[in-house]
Amino acid sequence: MDRTRDPLVRSSLVLWSSKMNRDLEHLQLLAIFHYVVAGLGGLCSFFPLLYTTIGVIFIFAARHGTAKPGVDLPPEFFGWIFAMLGSLLFLMGIAMAIFILIAGRSLALRKRYSFAFVMACIECLFVPFGTILGVFTIVVLSRESVRGLFSTASR
Repeated sequence: MDRTRDPLVRSSLVLWSSKMNRDLEHLQLLAIFHYVVAGLGGLCSFFPLLYTTIGVIFIFAARHGTAKPGVDLPPEFFGWIFAMLGSLLFLMGIAMAIFILIAGRSLALRKRYSFAFVMACIECLFVPFGTILGVFTIVVLSRESVRGLFSTASR
């Protein structure tokens, strides 16, 4: 007896297939949006380099500048604070953009479920795009059918 001729079995197979296609489509869309947010984050992470530039100018002015009469030069340590803070924020931004990019790739390949889920939670801190993307990613990754896609892709 062929079970695929049974209308109930056939309709449940069609329903299961459509749910799986929907999950795959959602994962692909989330992966694309992760790539976009990673690019925006990488672009925005260059802004702290302005602080680094200001810090270098302060350091240079403190070492080589001549003060006007009655006006002191800014202390050199202010320059170091600006330069270090700007560099640190730049490196943190680039690292976060790389992690978001890896999370997007993980969603596309359906690997590293835990990493993608943790990154979705961290993304919620970055208002507004990270919050939207993080919440939608958490919603999709919380589905049991999506967890099954991740477990079958790792085999």
